[in-house]
Amino acid sequence: MAIQTGMYYRSMYVFREEIPIITLSMEQLHFLIHDKKFEKNLPEPYRRSKDIFVMGCIVGLRFGDLICIKKSNILLQDGATYLKMRSKKSSTDTIVNLPQAALAIIQKHRTKNINIFNSISLNQFNNNIKAIALMAGWTQPVQRLRSRRGITSVEQKNNNQTRFCDNISSHTMRRTSITSMLTSGMPEHVVRKISGHTNDSKAFFRYVNLAQSLMDTEIDKLHKNL
Repeated sequence: MAIQTGMYYRSMYVFREEIPIITLSMEQLHFLIHDKKFEKNLPEPYRRSKDIFVMGCIVGLRFGDLICIKKSNILLQDGATYLKMRSKKSSTDTIVNLPQAALAIIQKHRTKNINIFNSISLNQFNNNIKAIALMAGWTQPVQRLRSRRGITSVEQKNNNQTRFCDNISSHTMRRTSITSMLTSGMPEHVVRKISGHTNDSKAFFRYVNLAQSLMDTEIDKLHKNL
């Protein structure tokens, strides 16, 4: 038996909350890579998670692919060192030229095991990097956005503001890497090749918009100096 609902459904809508794409700035990433005093004060499990996190920010791999890096994925070619991986999610091949910071991490974690990094659950990894970000003092507020009938606004209630450190997760690695590539001027099709995004990926366009916003901010700073 059909239920007569009349025209009430037209007044229904869905609230949708969004948190802006969380990425590390170059200053924050530089801090994690080079501040040895901070690293020394971290418990050993946090140090391992930090290295995995930094590696992810450099190469842009998903967490599931990152912890599966094997020694056989590290290739020497023409005097350079490359990481070659096949994504589990998209089945696309990625070859990334590794900088010295990434090579130092690989060398540190190379053991007799096949994989470079010791196994860790996603939940534990996320908890660890949130704790690391808190210890680093990254507690600036992050505003939630609420969308109603296609109109997005900033929610004013205090309980809809969260700290930067609370919003860091495994996704932050990949987002930081992709955003850094775009803001450095790398062509979009090259970034998509590395990240494994398709040409019509809506998720990738969010990174493009974010990167443009960051570049506009820097250009505004330059204009003020002029």
